Amino acid sequence: MKRRIKYFKQLFIINYSLFILAGCSVQKQISRSAQQVINDPSLATAHIGISIFSPTENKYWYNYQGDKYFTPASNTKLATCYAAMKYLGDSLVGILKSENDTAIFFLPAADPTLLHPDFKNQPVIDFFKNTNKKIYTTDSKWQSTALGSGWSWDDYDEDYMAERSPLPVYGNVLKWVQDHNNSKEPAVLYSDPEVDWKVDFNPVNAKSFSVKRNIGENMYWLTQGNEKYKELEVPFVTHGIHSALELLPDTIHKTIGLLDAEKFQHLLNQINLPLTPVKTQATDSLLKITMHRSDNFFAEQSLLMVSNKLLGVMSDEKIIDTLLKTDYKNLPQKPNWVDGSGLSRYDLFTPQDFVSILNKMKNEFGIERIKVILPTGNTGTLKNLYKPDSNYIFAKTGTLSGVVALSGYLYTKKNKLLIFSVLVNNHRSRAASVRIAVEKFIENIRNKY
Repeated sequence: MKRRIKYFKQLFIINYSLFILAGCSVQKQISRSAQQVINDPSLATAHIGISIFSPTENKYWYNYQGDKYFTPASNTKLATCYAAMKYLGDSLVGILKSENDTAIFFLPAADPTLLHPDFKNQPVIDFFKNTNKKIYTTDSKWQSTALGSGWSWDDYDEDYMAERSPLPVYGNVLKWVQDHNNSKEPAVLYSDPEVDWKVDFNPVNAKSFSVKRNIGENMYWLTQGNEKYKELEVPFVTHGIHSALELLPDTIHKTIGLLDAEKFQHLLNQINLPLTPVKTQATDSLLKITMHRSDNFFAEQSLLMVSNKLLGVMSDEKIIDTLLKTDYKNLPQKPNWVDGSGLSRYDLFTPQDFVSILNKMKNEFGIERIKVILPTGNTGTLKNLYKPDSNYIFAKTGTLSGVVALSGYLYTKKNKLLIFSVLVNNHRSRAASVRIAVEKFIENIRNKY
């Protein structure tokens, strides 16, 4: 009996030792692969953080500065995406409305799909068109600013920095068009939708069609270019809800009255009926576009929709504070999280934070739902990357000047699911070169394990 016990003890020690050696071996092998990234010429000046986690084993396979803070760029959208998946339900709320015999009263809900060209079905517009009642609203629930803290102020007229607002329309951008297909006639310059805002034309033709907007008002300068046809999207100043109320009548063929908070609430109390939602789009259809295109505007409005749903007001600051105290209270390191999109230079997350968020997302919503939302190889922002047999990586990219980030899920050749985060800051190379170095590292892990 004693010999048998001694035998099992020895067997346990041998197996445990092999397990420890195998773990050390994986770490050493990944470390050697990681050194190829860390020492890549394109990353000579860079700060790098890498975390690789096995959810089935509930342990990290590798950490290199995984607990250090980095500017994450659009990887911030992962934190927003989780919140939207959890709290927005199956369908987005376009507006909350109540009505009596003569009037409709509605509250905006920050839905970014209203009159957006990506969404042909427009339930809110149909609802407004199909009524003969007067329509009233208020902006009393709006507690954010049009531009986020830490955004690059001089990018205000770039299409990737549309303003946030309580009632977005057309994605809060105007599409400007130069049409010169008929060479016998002068070029036609126009906006879609058409607006009555002030426009000045530069009489000198330039190489390329361009549109500039004043920083604080809807005043535009157009310069004709050599192109036969060109489209440009330029954000407009939302002025809270005012620009939306100015643009909507051309579509719904009626005006919307704006009431102060006290008057609006008084009239609601007279109706004495609850506000009911007008649903618009499938939530995941919005999130898929957000993550595949890395759409900053959709991400920002998604966070504001979560705020409206949970707090009854649209405030990025308040909802971030709430989420950090609840859903994200157990993150390995507390992020400095300030916006929904990652445009802000004030955002700071660690690689381990993103691994934790992604693991939480997988456990709560399932990997199959996530596979639809996140881009895989050679799709979305991963276009021309991770092309061999694809569908083994599902990840979110992130890019700012000097920043390249990639966090997501990886299936290895042996079909092991890993969660990873690679954050690169302060590089001085081309972003494409950094992405290729990271791609080699990720594919090496896929092929070895």
